[in-house]
Amino acid sequence: MSEYQAFRVELADNIAHVQINRPEKINAMNAAFWSEIVEIFRWIDDTDAVRVVVLSGAGKHFSSGIDLMMLAGVANELGKDVGRNARLLRRKIFQLQASFNAVDNCRKPVLAAIQGYCLGGAIDLISACDMRYAADDAQFSIKEIDIGMAADVGTLQRLPRIIGDGILRELAYTGRTFGAEEARSIGLVNRTYSDAASLLDGVMGIAREIAAKSPIAVSGTKEMLSYMRDHRIDDGLEYVATWNAAMLQSNDLRVAIAAHMSKQKPEFLD
Repeated sequence: MSEYQAFRVELADNIAHVQINRPEKINAMNAAFWSEIVEIFRWIDDTDAVRVVVLSGAGKHFSSGIDLMMLAGVANELGKDVGRNARLLRRKIFQLQASFNAVDNCRKPVLAAIQGYCLGGAIDLISACDMRYAADDAQFSIKEIDIGMAADVGTLQRLPRIIGDGILRELAYTGRTFGAEEARSIGLVNRTYSDAASLLDGVMGIAREIAAKSPIAVSGTKEMLSYMRDHRIDDGLEYVATWNAAMLQSNDLRVAIAAHMSKQKPEFLD
């Protein structure tokens, strides 16, 4: 496993723990962050021993969002020609979007464990995860509006499918900070925990439960749920019929049925 500048990655019990590791900078997302997260999730996708991912932040905070020094660096690349500036900025935005697309498109479930600040780009990141959980001290804000821009790396595209349209508009237009309990009440997070330690313990417990299931069944379930974001019900039913025409031939089905009949815990191959 590679060493990273912006992350620490550990694999144990079929769970990849991906931790943003810049606590001295409130886990701000610098240039290394954006390139390394693509590499990490490519490794996760390619590694059968990884069945589920837990994403967290080192220290007191999950992440304060994009590193403003990185934004300043992009500004310094701009010239006098509007057309060429637009071309450069569009390319940069696509590059950043690809980083969180790598999380969203991962075949394995991704669980976000959030404590402290979760601001700006960090909302874009957790929006790309399958499930989100928070400590009671978590503070959320769609902060881009306060620096004079529209969020452009996934929040405005993914959050409408996670929380209601009206509350999303309020949060996006005002940029106001909201806490863990409100995040739970609007459906942004599934559950809250009293502190960061119990948060990570709880999320790891959920991850272990998922990791014990058939990886073929879990990846197929995620594929179907993701497909249904953009398709009609009849399209989804046809897709799952085609998918399962192959996947029901997996030995995992026989293992699961035999374990259920004998009241034993099934053991699945990676």
